[in-house]
Amino acid sequence: MAENSPNLPNFLLLVRLKYVKLGYHYLISNAIYLLIMPILVAMLLHLSTLSIEDLMNHFAKLKSCSTLVVFLATVYFMSRPRNVYLVDFSCYKPHERFMMSKQLMIENMSKIFDEESLMFQKKILERSGLGDKTYIPIDTIPFKYTFSSYLNEAEEEIFGAIDDLLAKTRVKIGDIGIIIVNSSLFNPSPSLSSMIVNHYKLGVNVITYNLGGMGCSAGLISVDLANRLLQGKANAYALVVSAEIVSSAFYIGKQRSRLLPNCLFRMGSSAILLSNRSSDRPRSKYQLMHVVRTHKGADDRAYRCAYIDEDENGKRSASLSKDLMAVAGEALKTNITTLGPLVLPMSEQLLFFTSLIARKVFKRKMKPYIPDFKMAFEHFCIHAGGRAVLDELQKNLDLPEFLMEPSRMTLYRFGNTSSSSIWYNLAYSEAKGRIKKGDRVWQIGFGSGFKCNSVVWCALRAVDAAKEKNPWTDEIQDFPVHRSLLDA
Repeated sequence: MAENSPNLPNFLLLVRLKYVKLGYHYLISNAIYLLIMPILVAMLLHLSTLSIEDLMNHFAKLKSCSTLVVFLATVYFMSRPRNVYLVDFSCYKPHERFMMSKQLMIENMSKIFDEESLMFQKKILERSGLGDKTYIPIDTIPFKYTFSSYLNEAEEEIFGAIDDLLAKTRVKIGDIGIIIVNSSLFNPSPSLSSMIVNHYKLGVNVITYNLGGMGCSAGLISVDLANRLLQGKANAYALVVSAEIVSSAFYIGKQRSRLLPNCLFRMGSSAILLSNRSSDRPRSKYQLMHVVRTHKGADDRAYRCAYIDEDENGKRSASLSKDLMAVAGEALKTNITTLGPLVLPMSEQLLFFTSLIARKVFKRKMKPYIPDFKMAFEHFCIHAGGRAVLDELQKNLDLPEFLMEPSRMTLYRFGNTSSSSIWYNLAYSEAKGRIKKGDRVWQIGFGSGFKCNSVVWCALRAVDAAKEKNPWTDEIQDFPVHRSLLDA
């Protein structure tokens, strides 16, 4: 075989380029140390030439500035934001009686849908990336839901997640001063947050919020709200509950854009406990680092791409527009433009800025440089909205299959659980024993409006998979499944 076959890439050149880039990243990332070291050496050399009397004179001058230094230090420590810790979280695992395979779902659907609508949903299910062990609430008559069934589902999911969280953290429910619940489609009166207060008989001073209609990114919005509230309340706990009552969203009709949610959304919920108590840091799993929210609601196409209204027969339901993927991509680009400077190493930022100048100022015809977010994060928790969503994000962010594994397995095992799906993703990584101290986690959520939200966490300790108990624990050895099952 020829030394440089025209059919093969020049691997030697690729390897050299790889190490040149790594060297460049190392140089830029450590530039501050390279600049400071000569200055420190010069200062030490200068101090070595001074006599004891000179040093005493310098010290006397510095002593007069001590009051100013103390004042400035006091202002700094009083004005800096409080650290917020994620003590622990839980994800609800429904009872096996709710488990439904794709084939069983089609059989039940055949009783209430016409042939055309049934075949469309069957086609979507086969390409969805969902497996045969997702959960759907079943009443006596398939998919004939009532308000009481919505409420029963809400209680089962929400109380199940909270009870598990309280058992994990050993925190008394009465010690929690802030409760935030998000559910897009089912918002009864009294609210779901009031339902929690009533069920657990909480005190009159508890602060509650109920977020509705904010889509699958509402969980991250709730984290942002909790963070803002904790900044103004010392030594407090905040409980954030994310749930989607899928029975309230089931559509029986003929419009294809409204049939899509039937095929993707499944039962699921999460509960997370946040704290700003410094005493909770040693036992907490993560520290909140950044929250970046993007809202594209000013654009009509983005505003209506995930929308709830009535069909021609007056049936209320959610519809997903064909523009959804394009809108999500645009929202993601806007979001990471803000997030990038907060998390990317300086080397990546310089490469991006250089590419931008070359294209915009010097009019060079070249592809825009896409920052390598793998240099900023060890774990990616991408909302498991559907196979097409994950495929597009993997392509845009240039992520290997290993980093997409938690999201794809969450979609396969639990389906689209709306705003709680990112927590099933993180639970998967914990069950696999992949979370190490110092690891950075990027959670990405998309929701109606249209919104793209990012939350960044830093692991405060390694998570011991052997001691962890979550929905994946008893079956984690069965994952990941082969890609052929995802494509089936």
